[in-house]
Amino acid sequence: MHASVARKPEARSITAAPPAFAGSLDLPTRQSGATFSPQQVQDRTVLHLGERALIDRITARLAMPLWVVVGPGDDAAVIAPERGALEVLTTDAQVEGVHFDHRFVPADAIGHRALAVNLSDLAAMGAKPRAALLSLMLPDALDVAVVDGMLDGLTALAARHGVTLIGGNISRSPGPLAVDVTAIGSVRPRRLLRRAGARPGDGVYVTGSIGDALVGLEWLRATCDANPGGTRVEPEALVAQVTRYLRPEPRVRLGMLLGRNRAASACMDLSDGLADAIRQVAAASHVGITIDADALPIADEVRRWHLDHKADPAAMVLQGGDDYELLFTARPSHAGRLRDVRAHAGSLPITKIGEVTSGRRLTVRTPAGDTALPEGFEHFR
Repeated sequence: MHASVARKPEARSITAAPPAFAGSLDLPTRQSGATFSPQQVQDRTVLHLGERALIDRITARLAMPLWVVVGPGDDAAVIAPERGALEVLTTDAQVEGVHFDHRFVPADAIGHRALAVNLSDLAAMGAKPRAALLSLMLPDALDVAVVDGMLDGLTALAARHGVTLIGGNISRSPGPLAVDVTAIGSVRPRRLLRRAGARPGDGVYVTGSIGDALVGLEWLRATCDANPGGTRVEPEALVAQVTRYLRPEPRVRLGMLLGRNRAASACMDLSDGLADAIRQVAAASHVGITIDADALPIADEVRRWHLDHKADPAAMVLQGGDDYELLFTARPSHAGRLRDVRAHAGSLPITKIGEVTSGRRLTVRTPAGDTALPEGFEHFR
């Protein structure tokens, strides 16, 4: 699970919310007989459109491959398993006011993020994504155009990774907007990656750069607070950081490469921050980990942002979340396997940032001396 806006949700007020009801995307797609063009739903809310017409609107966008035995139209979806592979399932939610702020996160980015966080979990297991289920909890006053936008972002990312949306659910929300996705992937048994498995002497590695999403979020929040009228402001030098927050790129291919080459002894994605992932890998593997602060892959823009705000860049990127990179460990004896992964990873950097130790201490090595690893993000704390 992950979160990026750690504050009380700012739900839209609904003065007279009727009793909640549930619907399913697995209703027949022509049950209501109603279709709407984008022009017809302009300025219309989900309350005006209605549940079944909204379901029709979503399912009309979907196409089912042959391995989907039963898609939308029944009480549940049925898919054929991939021969010789394990099924990998994960679920994650995006709740307005907790995971995103609708003031500065556009609808397509909400949909993109909802799927991306789940694909990142599959990547950390070495799995190939196959299918997804989508549940929407929608306030009455939500514009249909927002639902369309969320589907645009979600289906665009799904198409890039070969993911089929096979069903889901729609429910009324008396409070904030919430989007929940369950993703299903497959992996050969010998290619499965887990958090447990790191041993003393293993190297600790991270993909890409870290801390970008946190700076993107901080810039978006500060800009929104300073421009309550909604005047559009371009991020200038922080375009990459804002993009990393709004539309994170799950490292699906890299995770599959690590599993296929059996190059990683342990792996986890960075949803709640690097420090959190280090703690969880160490706990699952019953080891300690020492991180070299100077080795952390931090973009120049991120470093400057924190220095300008009188903060230590290394400490901030360790605690920040929403990066959705991969943290993994690798045996020194498997250096050749890791070279093969690097050779096929394209332009994606893979940086060694530390080492697994025999004790249970979690340490950050800095020029000023060793310090304890900071805490990562945790809900309800």
